[in-house]
Amino acid sequence: MKVLTENHKLIKSYTLDFGNIEIYPTFAIGIVNDGIDLSLEDISELATIAEIHFRDREFGYISLRKNSYAINPALYNYIKELNNLKAIAIVSDKEIFKHNFKIEKYFYGKEMALYKSLDEAIDWMIENFQ
Repeated sequence: MKVLTENHKLIKSYTLDFGNIEIYPTFAIGIVNDGIDLSLEDISELATIAEIHFRDREFGYISLRKNSYAINPALYNYIKELNNLKAIAIVSDKEIFKHNFKIEKYFYGKEMALYKSLDEAIDWMIENFQ
């Protein structure tokens, strides 16, 4: 996947059944495959990866929404239990994600923002949560 090349050191990249995750020193970037219906099992797999790389420190997650997929907003009850996950940024310029964002933000209940570019999302993460 290798989303970033400049100014951010890629630590590890994961190819999972439901998408790809890249780990950087203070945040992770995820791209979910088209047509996926994210499950609790998928969220658990992400939590395990976060535990491996961010066990004793805070981090942010950037969801790079290139594809169309479904996430049950109730899954945010499990996601917000990751105490060291300080914020989520959604990156998309598609109208449907703007609507979904409002619902997801309500269920997540922590810091969450919507951006049109990956650079904006990374800047927000670094400036506010690192």
